[in-house]
Amino acid sequence: MIKNKLNNLSENIRLQLFVVLVGVLLLAGKFTAFILTNSNAILTDALESIINVVAGAFSLYSLVLSARPRDENHPYGHGKIEFVAATLEGSLIIVAGGAIMFKSVFNLIEPVPLQKLDIGMLLIAASGVINFVVGFLTERRGKQSNSMVLEAGGKHLQTDAYSTAGILIGLVLIYLTDQIWLDSVVAILFGLMIGITGYRILRSSIAGIMDEADYELLKRIVNVLNENRHENWIDIHNLRVIKYGSTLHIDCHLTVPWYLNVLEAHDEVEAVAMVIREKIDPSIELFIHTDPCIAPSCAICTKTDCEVRRQAFMARVEWDFDKVIADRKHGTY
Repeated sequence: MIKNKLNNLSENIRLQLFVVLVGVLLLAGKFTAFILTNSNAILTDALESIINVVAGAFSLYSLVLSARPRDENHPYGHGKIEFVAATLEGSLIIVAGGAIMFKSVFNLIEPVPLQKLDIGMLLIAASGVINFVVGFLTERRGKQSNSMVLEAGGKHLQTDAYSTAGILIGLVLIYLTDQIWLDSVVAILFGLMIGITGYRILRSSIAGIMDEADYELLKRIVNVLNENRHENWIDIHNLRVIKYGSTLHIDCHLTVPWYLNVLEAHDEVEAVAMVIREKIDPSIELFIHTDPCIAPSCAICTKTDCEVRRQAFMARVEWDFDKVIADRKHGTY
């Protein structure tokens, strides 16, 4: 499992290095298009490419750092750096969107003549296609490896490609109508879109830093546990998930029959861990605390050969999401 994880990290690093190199080439192409055309809309695309390169380079550093093994100072590893990288990327995107809108408003007042739009449009169209393909591959890889950096970067590149397509449509209109003011209007609209994208990335990364609960993932875990219950798993509660980059850490309390010895209770803990790793993610780390069953547990305990039952069995209770994530045991009430 450790070997597979290291291979995944190496693949992520190589992919991010490729993304940075492609970003540098596209940056050069877009600024060439801006110099040739003097278009604010093209400058919008070029400025965002600067953000792509800077954020991509920092993301590459974060992936290299997060690949380091845990040590005494970082007992949970270095994965949190990925959230810092995504935070930087989102912040830079917001700044770029603001700068684009500021310059475009100024040029609405003081228009600047455009030139060689045909060449500029070809360069921008090519960069848009490349950005979309690279972004799609990067986001897909990020989802496969649970890497927030790759997923955020991939989404950003695809958004950049969409904005490039919109800018290209605007440039075609300007080229056909010769209305220079449209250039600044297009830039303002897409500057606003870029800012919204940056906010979403920033919001997601801050949620990771603050260990905000991922309810979708928690519900998936609860469903998996309900579908694969063992008779000695009387209750699950106090379930929490913490993300450290691509690694998930799960804490929970497992209620088992009070008379199990330490070895038997440990086997039940390992069985829970095996189910979650098989059905959710093989690299998940689990810290499971065992609780002994109490008299009220008998009413929902499905164990048929229990010789110390103190209450009659009433019903098998499906583990409720709200109780599982809280420190509340299930019952028939």
